[in-house]
Amino acid sequence: MKKVYATAAEALEGLLHDGMFIAAGGFGLCGIPELLIAAIRDAGTKDLTVASNNCGVDDFGLGILLQTRQIRKMISSYVGENAEFMRQYLSGELELEFNPQGTLAERMRAGGCGIPGFYTKTGVGTVIAEGKEVKTFDGQDYILERGIVADLSIVKAWKADDTGNLVFRKTARNFNPPAAMCGKVCVAEVEEIVPRGSLDPDLIHLPGIYVHRIVQGTHEKRIEQRTTRKKEAA
Repeated sequence: MKKVYATAAEALEGLLHDGMFIAAGGFGLCGIPELLIAAIRDAGTKDLTVASNNCGVDDFGLGILLQTRQIRKMISSYVGENAEFMRQYLSGELELEFNPQGTLAERMRAGGCGIPGFYTKTGVGTVIAEGKEVKTFDGQDYILERGIVADLSIVKAWKADDTGNLVFRKTARNFNPPAAMCGKVCVAEVEEIVPRGSLDPDLIHLPGIYVHRIVQGTHEKRIEQRTTRKKEAA
């Protein structure tokens, strides 16, 4: 089964359609599938529902799909770095479903494991619980959260072999493994494709069974918030 493609556009060929549900890895601008996001923008696919921790910034990451009005709904945990997101949400142009970060990660993981739902205490007694089933276990209330199954997962990894085994680098691992798991099809962009058998099996973070297509590329790795100390006087 061929998994390696030459470009992000080729890796997405035949997978995109209007109104689809996409799960995207990344946290802030760390570990985001920037090449695949740009390819989706160029394809013009619209009315998207996207599950991701956040929605990039105004001119990078998923934020570029907001600029082109391709996203209809976001399922996210944090959206504070994107002024266009705020503008579209407050004007009623964008639908938003907030999830606590741990809940969102577990919803993705559960969907990837074939678990349709799970109970959690997170959000009990808050707006997060509105409209959700509440069940009592050992005298404590828990709310039912549904597993996420997306039409497509787009993720970013450090290394891959040609069978799709993935290794993520440090904090860029973040939401990428559960996002990859929950897609009916997963496309991964990577920094390096290494020969089959060269990855230590104990260091593989996501087995290739979850990954359908791979593309290698060059990444910008932009810093979301740069904070530096003032230079001390000599």
